Amino acid sequence: MIFATRMLCVAAGAALLATALALAPPPSRAQTTPASRIDRIFSAVTSPKEPGLAVLVRQDGRTVFERGYGSRDLRSGLPIDAHTNSRLASDTKQFTAMAVMLLVHDGKLRYDETLTEIFPKFPAYGRSITIRNLLNHTSGLVDYEDVMDKKYAGLSWEQIPQIHDAGVLALMEQQTGTQFPPGSNWKYSNSGYCVLAMVVEKVSGMPFAEFLRRRIFDPLGMRNTLANEYGKNQVTNRAYGYTHDAGVWLETDQSPTSATLGDGGVYSSLDDLAKWDDALRNHTLLSVQDMRPAITPVVLPAGAKLPVTEPDGSPAAYGFGWFLNAYRGHARMWHYGESIGFRSAIERFTKDNLTIIVLQNRSDLDPGKLALQVADLYFASIR
Repeated sequence: MIFATRMLCVAAGAALLATALALAPPPSRAQTTPASRIDRIFSAVTSPKEPGLAVLVRQDGRTVFERGYGSRDLRSGLPIDAHTNSRLASDTKQFTAMAVMLLVHDGKLRYDETLTEIFPKFPAYGRSITIRNLLNHTSGLVDYEDVMDKKYAGLSWEQIPQIHDAGVLALMEQQTGTQFPPGSNWKYSNSGYCVLAMVVEKVSGMPFAEFLRRRIFDPLGMRNTLANEYGKNQVTNRAYGYTHDAGVWLETDQSPTSATLGDGGVYSSLDDLAKWDDALRNHTLLSVQDMRPAITPVVLPAGAKLPVTEPDGSPAAYGFGWFLNAYRGHARMWHYGESIGFRSAIERFTKDNLTIIVLQNRSDLDPGKLALQVADLYFASIR
């Protein structure tokens, strides 16, 4: 499939996990890992003259490792560093969720508000889809990528026009129903987060990208982070995405779905994401209480069949824009991002006060596995 990779996860857990995540974490028990050991993980899989990645490790609110590997752009040969802005892909969803939560905090939106309440012309099936369903992937909305696959069958991805969030909303308005009754099952939905971007626009009265800038990025000092809109803004220090094919690196920076914002359009750097990590840790934008819904795993009706996605055989949990299942007994909130030419991973081990971020402009490495290798170094020291 030519469109952004869709991740699957299912919900499990209880309010106890949410409470553990929401409370301010105690001082980390993990000992400082020598930078050389972290460096060996990433230098072994990268080369200065190839696309690469950027790595950030934060412990107890301090940056203890920050390094770039490889080139952000093979045409210029400029190296990746802490200021390089990469496409976050689905790691964008945590910002989309925050935007919605800020509107709820403002009293302008409710989690139980339905699509037809917000968009009166939306088809009748939207009466049973709530904002909460969209946030935790229980809406059952049809995948817009699948609709586009059918519409443009036989065309190469270069021939297909890019779609925007408004276009996704229009596609949803052309449907007659959902894949399953909203709230009855779980399926990862890029469509839902594109629709959420349009909800933010409708309720706030400003473009989604502008809302993110005014309410999240500027207040946190994330000056170079943005939702990229071609012709309207510019990504500074931009990394371009690459795919390795038959021994050659091909620039595969854009696809037909690269213009949607709510599900994957934010670009950011290690420097700015460190500020985002601080804001989450210190509850700068939302209080512990207001943040709790985002870190409460969705619970499905009894008897719902949930696909297993974790290597240990357990299902993942999901809140609002965050996966919530633990790793080897360590509580965490995390997400992966995957789009053409880019991969990313944000791993926040909340009780250990440890954050690991990997941003890639190449599609042949698994940033999640690399990030967890770093986590293993820290956790090995406290066994």
